[in-house]
Order: sequence, then C-alpha cells, then structure tokens
Amino acid sequence: MNNSDHKIFARPVTFILSAAESKQFPASVMPEIGVIGRSNVGKSSLINALFNRKDIARTSNTPGRTRQINFFDISGEFMLTDLPGYGYAKVSKEERSTWD
Repeated sequence: MNNSDHKIFARPVTFILSAAESKQFPASVMPEIGVIGRSNVGKSSLINALFNRKDIARTSNTPGRTRQINFFDISGEFMLTDLPGYGYAKVSKEERSTWD
C-alpha cells in the first residue's frame, strides 16, 4: 500500500449528531457509509483507528452501549454512520421495538 491509498483516513472528521429517530437524521446529499455489526465487535474502535483518533466514536466494554445512530462528516465529502449492534444488545423488548 502506498501513501495515496490511505489519504482518505487523514482527512478531518467531525461528529455531527446522534439520532434516536429517523426524523433526527441530518439532511445531506453526501454519500454515506454505514458501519454495522454485532454489539461489542469494535465498530466504534474501528472508526477511531481508521482516523487515528481516540475521541471520535465512544467505545465501551459493555455490549449494546451504542443505542443511537452516530453521524460523522468526513471532510464534507461523505458521511460515516456508526450504527448500533441491533439485535444483539441486551435491552428491553420495549426499547428494541423502537429500533424498528
């Protein structure tokens, strides 16, 4: 891999917002990349590692801590979205039903 292969990860990253409902999603025309997977597999840690930062996405040792959808602006070129580990978190049936 040469230096130009990883320049995308050297770009400025800005946390936009956390959304619990689709009506809260940011209005954007940028392409969007979603990071999805089981709870506690390291989705948030991956985001931090990709951008060589420790403070972009919150991490936890407890599965199911990410309960909202977190949006990050990558240099105004695309949106990175950190999604909860739907279906794997230990939450009540009521809360799980709100994820639909």
